[in-house]
Amino acid sequence: MTILKPILLILLVAMFTFFISGRLIGANVNLFKRVLSVVISVSFTTFIYWYTYLKGEQYSFDTVDSVVNVATLLWIGSMLLISMLIYLLFELFDPIAFDEKSGRQHGKKSLVKKLIGYWRHQKRLRTVVKIAVTNGITRTVKYARNRDSDRELAIALRETLEQCGGIFIKFGQVLSTRKELFSPIFIEELEKLQQNVTTLSENQVHEILKQNLPGELDEVFSYFNRTPIAAASIGQVHKAVLRKTNDQVVVKLLRPDVKDIMREDLSILIEFANWIASKSQWAENLGFRDLAEGFASSLREEIDFNIEARNMTQISNVMGKSDLRVNIPKVYEEYSNENILVMDLAQGESVANLPQNMGINRHEVAETLLFSYLEQALVSGIFHADPHPGNIYYDPSTKEMTLLDFGAVCRLSASQQEGLKLFFIGIQKSDSSILYDGITLLVKKRNDIDRLELEQAISQILLKISYVERIRSDEIVYSIFSVIRDFGLQFYSSVSLALRVIVTLDGTLRIIDRNFNIFEQAKNYSSSFLKLSLKKPFKEPHATKERLEEELALLLPNIRKIPRRVDQLFKRVEDGKVILHHDIFSDKNNTKFITQLFSRFVLLFVGITFGIISVALLAISQVVHTAYAIYLNIAAYFGLFLCAILLVRLSIQAIRDMKRIE
Repeated sequence: MTILKPILLILLVAMFTFFISGRLIGANVNLFKRVLSVVISVSFTTFIYWYTYLKGEQYSFDTVDSVVNVATLLWIGSMLLISMLIYLLFELFDPIAFDEKSGRQHGKKSLVKKLIGYWRHQKRLRTVVKIAVTNGITRTVKYARNRDSDRELAIALRETLEQCGGIFIKFGQVLSTRKELFSPIFIEELEKLQQNVTTLSENQVHEILKQNLPGELDEVFSYFNRTPIAAASIGQVHKAVLRKTNDQVVVKLLRPDVKDIMREDLSILIEFANWIASKSQWAENLGFRDLAEGFASSLREEIDFNIEARNMTQISNVMGKSDLRVNIPKVYEEYSNENILVMDLAQGESVANLPQNMGINRHEVAETLLFSYLEQALVSGIFHADPHPGNIYYDPSTKEMTLLDFGAVCRLSASQQEGLKLFFIGIQKSDSSILYDGITLLVKKRNDIDRLELEQAISQILLKISYVERIRSDEIVYSIFSVIRDFGLQFYSSVSLALRVIVTLDGTLRIIDRNFNIFEQAKNYSSSFLKLSLKKPFKEPHATKERLEEELALLLPNIRKIPRRVDQLFKRVEDGKVILHHDIFSDKNNTKFITQLFSRFVLLFVGITFGIISVALLAISQVVHTAYAIYLNIAAYFGLFLCAILLVRLSIQAIRDMKRIE
């Protein structure tokens, strides 16, 4: 019974600490971290309390006076403060929380699984950092200023990504395509990254099919080739024949371990990128962390075959209205889901392997491919984003082209489509003013652009490619990227992707027809597109009439209001009541931001004030030699306690805000 009383007291105090600390820390408290911080705090402070105050004493818990004294109050206050400090440490060192935007899957897990997951995460992170340090990242990243140091850093980065394996290698391969950001030295090193992909075993293939098909394998397919025709890091592809329709199809299977690897390694990759950025101004200016987050976002789309199926359906609907003979494989939705994709088998072969002696008009094939991309991009605003030769098949017998692999697509808004049109026309005509107008529609910040200086820089690029028969798209595009970066501007991410697609597409077009000029043909397409747009009202008078009626129906209510509004405006001008006024608080987001900032400033001011006053009281109590000194000490320590509580609360909130900002 003697032991039971202090145990009950400790439990009671722990519950009090749990409740009060949660209220002081604020909303959105992580329950696991809160419980763990209270347990550690109670254990630590109770041991110190026993060792310094109760050890060797006959202490009774029968009366209030024996329990509530200065030492006990100090113990409870310390327990509360230390639990908040421990929670602050957990928030500080906890990996950045991932959700739909960033990759980690939130879900209810047991305490044991959370601890195991946290231990594995930290172990993997330590391994990655150790590899980076061993390869000299920390030494070379600080001095990336000249060719020699660039070479050392490029080698260190490539070796680090290679040794980390998995997603890190794929990330390096993606970086090797970003010629607008990295120097040729980095591109040369990163292009050496090769991922050794092993095919899935027959048992793994059978298990994936069993879990994802709506019926047994023999019920769905009359033939299924267990030997894959292609294998990659995300999945692999098999030939098959549907039993129901006898259609030849390909079956794309997602690797069973891909989602687990992504869940474990994507957060590590982003933390690694953040770590490199913190070590170097070069990496920070490059936006290394943003590159990692963009990679994570695109990878999440690639591992969900439902998204790829939707992309194929969208572009198929776009190309279904076209006169071009470009085919998008049909998706069999009844057999497809996020882990398996069943679609028509592409006829023909890759455009990289077109035979020379079959009378194929290569220029016509290249023109069809380019026009199909321009039609997707400039008319519908959605287009296939990976036009390398392996993803484009041509059937000489039907003269039909097929686009494959829609894990990545690009989407452009109407203004961006217009900007891309002007981009092509400006380059073809070597007109810097047209190119400038196009670029202003493609960049994020354009209010403070010095038009004259930017046009001068663009003119220098155009002069380099003037009076030559063949224009290298990669040289033009990457030169434009450099100018945009030098002027402190930034392309929209979708525009950056579209410009990189142009470079990849140009390479594929030159494989088909080595004399093909992408910009000349793009200008021809734009001209014919404008002519068709002008002729469309005459060719489709009924549709044009309906569209005009719809527009007029929307405009008429506003047109009727114009005379009254003009009259009201003139009256206000005559009365001197027209005042230009801009109120930042008219926007709810601005109001919320200012309010939060002001409230936190008040808390910070109050906390610092408590601290200063408390220190002053402590100093005064040292020179007061009366009984009143003890009251000064109590007030001073209480003020310091409140100061610490407020500052810890603000620190926790600041860490949360930093994690929330994207």
